[in-house]
Amino acid sequence: MALTTRRRALTTFGAALAGSVALPAYAHASGRGHHPRPLVRAHAHNDYEHPRPLFDALDHRFGSVEADIYLVDGQLLVAHDPVDLDPSRTLESLYLEPLAERIRANHGSVYRGYHRVPFQLLIDIKTEGASTYAELHRHLRPYRRLFTTYTYGKVRRGAVTAVVSGDRAARAPMEAQRVRHAFYDGRLADLGTAAPASLIPLISDNWSLAFTWQGTGPIPPAERDKLRGIVSRAHARGQRVRFWATPDLPGPQRDAVWGELLAAGVDHLNSDDLAGLEAFLDAHGG
Repeated sequence: MALTTRRRALTTFGAALAGSVALPAYAHASGRGHHPRPLVRAHAHNDYEHPRPLFDALDHRFGSVEADIYLVDGQLLVAHDPVDLDPSRTLESLYLEPLAERIRANHGSVYRGYHRVPFQLLIDIKTEGASTYAELHRHLRPYRRLFTTYTYGKVRRGAVTAVVSGDRAARAPMEAQRVRHAFYDGRLADLGTAAPASLIPLISDNWSLAFTWQGTGPIPPAERDKLRGIVSRAHARGQRVRFWATPDLPGPQRDAVWGELLAAGVDHLNSDDLAGLEAFLDAHGG
């Protein structure tokens, strides 16, 4: 992908978090000094299901990870399904505390040498949204210096940006807050509404519900135009774009879809295959 496209992607991410402050493009190829270049577009879907939650994604230089949470007796437990809940696997133990330790060690950034590169923690709420978000807000407060924060109409960018997805009941209490340490994950239905990027910096949706093409043969021109129109409208408002349920089995179909997403300027590519997405982005300048 051209340098201008990479610059536009990173600038869109930063602008959604920090108003009109544009972020510089990060270094290409081997990175700055001896520090490998982070892959800001790489999103680890269901990150917690990897052998080393968070750390495997970091080892593959991902710029975004996803954690599903359940509110259980005042604790935020991380799991995909209720049957997998384990009291030892909390949001704090798997993500908040490790990120805090890493940022301290790296003098303020998730990736050493890349202080201006944003990192996203997508938190998917699986229990009732309003009550779970209230508990999440309490859990984020002790770490507030690490996180991008909305304060009385202004956004202060931190090393990590928390974006809340999942149960839609979380939106109303978030909108009502004058100070919060997380943002809201919108849907395509939110694109073009009055909700600002300071509330909804990310537009995510199910690829299979919006598009019929799954990577076999060329993408239909109408669907390519639709995809690029979605990205253009979101970027014009300082919002980023992500699709889930894209093809994720290794092969030409997945590569074709990922290629179209990159060409359209989609900001996050969703995958469970950390090594596969890392290799694809390295090969395509992403």
